[in-house]
Amino acid sequence: MERTDSRRDDKLVQALRAANLQVTAQRLAVYKAVEENPHSMADDICLAVKREIGVISRQTVYDSLNVMAEHGIVRRIQPAGSAARYEHRVDNHHHLACRRCGNLIDIDCAVGEAPCMTPQQNHGYQIDEAEVTYWGLCPACQ
Repeated sequence: MERTDSRRDDKLVQALRAANLQVTAQRLAVYKAVEENPHSMADDICLAVKREIGVISRQTVYDSLNVMAEHGIVRRIQPAGSAARYEHRVDNHHHLACRRCGNLIDIDCAVGEAPCMTPQQNHGYQIDEAEVTYWGLCPACQ
């Protein structure tokens, strides 16, 4: 387990440095919390980080999430009717969302590479991502 954690930390340190961001214990802990609790909201990530390292301000967690999202280290998603959520999986993928309990899970693209959906008209935009959320009832809520 330590070897996997070490490799993850090495990749994260490289990603932070490549983005010209300072490598801090707080950012490492925030990333770990996102990785271990995908699709969590910022307040939930803050609680997980506090359990891991002790004292950290909510603002530090929010700032860390925002800067890592801006640099593509974590992904910020916001399904309709939900607060922003964060995930460590930053590749092109989509989500299944339960209308009743709010559970959210990753699913791979239906077809092809990013953006994996082609609009009839791009209106001059250079499209690089398609965000798809499939809605329904999870097995537990059916």
